[in-house]
Amino acid sequence: MRTCKNSPTCTKIFPFLRMIKIREISTGKFQTFDHSISLTVDRRILAKRRWRGQAEDGTDFGFDLAVPLQHGVCFYKEDERGYLINQKPEKVFRVSFPNQQEAAHLAWQVGNLHFPAQFKENYLLVEGDLAVEYMLERNEIPFEQTMEIFQPILAVSSHHHGPGKLSKYLNIWQ
Repeated sequence: MRTCKNSPTCTKIFPFLRMIKIREISTGKFQTFDHSISLTVDRRILAKRRWRGQAEDGTDFGFDLAVPLQHGVCFYKEDERGYLINQKPEKVFRVSFPNQQEAAHLAWQVGNLHFPAQFKENYLLVEGDLAVEYMLERNEIPFEQTMEIFQPILAVSSHHHGPGKLSKYLNIWQ
């Protein structure tokens, strides 16, 4: 049996075999579209740089990006249609705080458990995990469970050995 792989007529006969590859996102000015089509995705998938997804109109996309996408970003434009990322809401805990000192203390407690957090003006959003819930209850910190789009702060600390350090170390033993 012959396949139609890499054939220009293949996607005309089988449109479901077409996948659009996205390698970079243009960060141009904000545009409006006559028709917006969303691609709904979980936060953990959205945090990746390489993944696949299907928009609500059935169009398949493959992503191979330098930087992960965020909620609300237009990642592809075709004619008068714009394809937008729509992050799924998830279970989170909303923890209100009266002042900045209390906010810092709450952030320290959550960070000590190595859970992500998102800061709003008057409250903190924390991933809805059982360990966080136990910590909040144990410390008698009032909170409410809610479903929201959760976009935590990504604090990155890196530890790496540059080519100089590691190669110098390995050259000692040669």
